Amino acid sequence: MTLTELRYIVALAQEQHFGRAAERCHVSQPTLSIAVKKLEEELGVLFERGKQKILPTPLGEKIVAMAGRVLEQAAAIKDVADADKDQLEGPIALGTLPTIGPYLLPQFIPLLQETTNKLSLYVEEGSTAELATKLRNGDLDALLLTAPFVEADVVTQPLFDEPFVLLLPGDHPLASRAQVQPTDLKPAELLLLGEGDSLREQILASFPHLDPHKETGVGVRTFTQGATLETLRHMVASRLGVTILPQTAAEAPLYAPNLLVTRPFVSPVPKRTLALAWRVSFPRHKAIDLLRKAIQASSSAYWNYNTAKSQEAPGVMVENRNW
Repeated sequence: MTLTELRYIVALAQEQHFGRAAERCHVSQPTLSIAVKKLEEELGVLFERGKQKILPTPLGEKIVAMAGRVLEQAAAIKDVADADKDQLEGPIALGTLPTIGPYLLPQFIPLLQETTNKLSLYVEEGSTAELATKLRNGDLDALLLTAPFVEADVVTQPLFDEPFVLLLPGDHPLASRAQVQPTDLKPAELLLLGEGDSLREQILASFPHLDPHKETGVGVRTFTQGATLETLRHMVASRLGVTILPQTAAEAPLYAPNLLVTRPFVSPVPKRTLALAWRVSFPRHKAIDLLRKAIQASSSAYWNYNTAKSQEAPGVMVENRNW
């Protein structure tokens, strides 16, 4: 057996589909199928082939769990070997959430490229659970996600707080207000991502009266099956409701001025905390530090809400780009 074969069966157990597992491993489906069959000839039947799903057998569950631990140890060995190399040279694989990546990546990647031309960034989006698994297995080097995030043998460093804002049509009655009270929101008007999405859960934790599982929250409209924050934005632009978004996502300039507007909430401002996570054994601390500084330096939320403003003259904030 090989590490590649172990990686294939771990991916197949998680995806429960040969095609998706092959895509995740960047190989063809026949290549993955042949490798899994070869390993089963050596170890025994590891998977039940159903019409809808591919499920591990009891033996398969045990071996997949052991394979996951072997891959974690292999990643740790690679980390040790990489420790002697230039920490800022070569690729770094970053995992992030779909509710973060499209909005922060265009901000900090150019700044990262200005700082060094030796570091290349590979980015992958996924759910928190998917990203955590790939971080442990060594498929990803670091994660940009929301706190809290707790994993064994993983360092999690908060980056900054990002406020939630209300996104609404420019002619909505609440658009005339400078700030919005949470109680001003009507559950039947609110558009949110589907159940299980981490951003949805953070929003409902900040606005408990909107929770659809509570009597006062009945009527909140949700969207699933691949819905994104851009789906919600388009729905609001069509005057089908309002939504709550992180500031960075809400202020992305996609529409004509005044078609959509954002309004802040009154203090205490509801917010989410962005964090950077990496394996304890990952040796390229300088690369992680550079990544952290680029993310913070390029984020308006970091400068507006998380740092003291240095004043040279009234109303002027001094930003040190030579960090």
